Amino acid sequence: MKNRNLPVFRIWLLSLGLVSFAVVLLFRLYSLQILQADVYKERAERQYYIPESNIFDRGSIFFRNKDGSPFPAALQKNDFSLVISPANIKNYDSVFYQLSSIVEIDEEEFIKKFKKGGSYQKIASNLGIIESEKIRKLNLIGVSLEHEKARAYPANSLASHILGFVGFREHDKIGQYGLERYYENILKREDRATFVNFFAEVFAGIKDTVNTNSLAEKEGDIYVGIEPQVQSFIEEQLKNITENNNAEYSGAIIINPSNGEIVAMASSPSFDPNNYSRVSSISIFTNPLVENVYEMGSIIKSLTLAAGLDFDAISPETTYFDPGTIFLNSRQISNYDGRSRGLVDMQKVLNDSLNTGAAFVVQQMGNQNFARYMFDFGLGETSGIDLPNEATNIVSNLSSQRDLEYATASFGQGIATTPISTARALSVLANGGVLITPHLVKKVDYKNGFSKQISYQPGRRVIKEETSEEISRMLVKVVDEALLGGKLKMENYSIAAKTGTAQIAKDDGRGYYEDKFLHTFFGYFPAFDAKFLVFIFTYDPKGVRYASESLSEPFMEITKYLINYYEIPPDR
Repeated sequence: MKNRNLPVFRIWLLSLGLVSFAVVLLFRLYSLQILQADVYKERAERQYYIPESNIFDRGSIFFRNKDGSPFPAALQKNDFSLVISPANIKNYDSVFYQLSSIVEIDEEEFIKKFKKGGSYQKIASNLGIIESEKIRKLNLIGVSLEHEKARAYPANSLASHILGFVGFREHDKIGQYGLERYYENILKREDRATFVNFFAEVFAGIKDTVNTNSLAEKEGDIYVGIEPQVQSFIEEQLKNITENNNAEYSGAIIINPSNGEIVAMASSPSFDPNNYSRVSSISIFTNPLVENVYEMGSIIKSLTLAAGLDFDAISPETTYFDPGTIFLNSRQISNYDGRSRGLVDMQKVLNDSLNTGAAFVVQQMGNQNFARYMFDFGLGETSGIDLPNEATNIVSNLSSQRDLEYATASFGQGIATTPISTARALSVLANGGVLITPHLVKKVDYKNGFSKQISYQPGRRVIKEETSEEISRMLVKVVDEALLGGKLKMENYSIAAKTGTAQIAKDDGRGYYEDKFLHTFFGYFPAFDAKFLVFIFTYDPKGVRYASESLSEPFMEITKYLINYYEIPPDR
């Protein structure tokens, strides 16, 4: 007996196929007319100019203003290049004269390229629309305009170490350094001229071809939490720090210690990514906040005392006899001034930045327990920041068989960490005791119309919340009572902070320079509900011995600016 439901099933299946086909067709039309409209408009415009095999296209990067609105940081701009075909030019003198009246052209270079012959020689780039239109109206035989898209950074050198730039690698333009490199897979655009027919792929069952929709899903614009006004202010402060102290370079990070969002990150000197080829040395492209490691000095004492408090090895009232100098494994460890202070408590260790006091805390905890806390603070791993080339911290001394290495690590010598991983570790003190992931990008808008918010799960707990409050109280006392004699105390705001001055290791690894230092400073505020943590360093300042002298005032300028700009209410 025949199945009477079979014709109905076939009709239903055919109807479903037609509806699916219509949906796919509508999506394709939407993709072509809306999502990829700029691409095809670009191709249409290029009918009037020399075509290229591949149109350079790239996603944009936006910073975020305080009100949440986007601020353009890296965009595409329309440019024109001037091209000649020497084989088709009969009178190069006339052509040069007419073109040079519109565009600045080096005559020797023009002649050199003319003598090379052939049908394609690029004479000038980055021409504007007005110049290009004047050249087009000349209607010169053997002269053409090439319509290109180029990378532009509207704010010039602002946040250059964050952004990086787009440059050539062989014949391709790719992101180099910074966000341009890290998010290359999202910012780059595939050439849609080679797309595979979507319907052929669906109905013919093609398996080993490029799926254009998967390409579109990973292409987009990125939105970064950098606040341009704050970034600009920080860069000006760093420029002053570097110049006033005749330092080699300086850097700063402003981070929300609760969620890892970076509001500003800068290094001085910087560069203009619009003109990156003009720098004297490519070393300036390196972001020292991420790609370099340093022995951080006494700011690490804050972590050491927090570990001791959390382990119940000490309390703020714990006392020890400070002899000024101690010997471990036949090596001498001294306070910065070599002086003995007699019987002192742990608050005095922070106030006076006593090396012997930090070593005492390690002795009370035990080497292995101290090392475990340092690893829990993330010093044995990279921070995970979304920037390329993050350096690996050097913390092998935390696996030593000798007491000496643990003692020196307790006050920030003998271990070397990146500024960003250091800021991450210090954020644990400010946020109630958990490890965060520092990050720049907050959102990605994909070319297919979808958007993705970037979020990070809370990290592991490192210290108890009570410990975070206790170490914060102690660091507030450092500012209120000890730092520059207490003159930086703010009556209405609690500020937790600590300075560091570390000797710089010699290039050959044999000891330390006697006259070269790294100055560091970190602080967070309001101390018991921290909105920002500020980390500053300056490398090899001249004529100033301690970080309290070189960085205290700049830190307070930054603190007051952030309090006023973000209208942070008083907490005391």
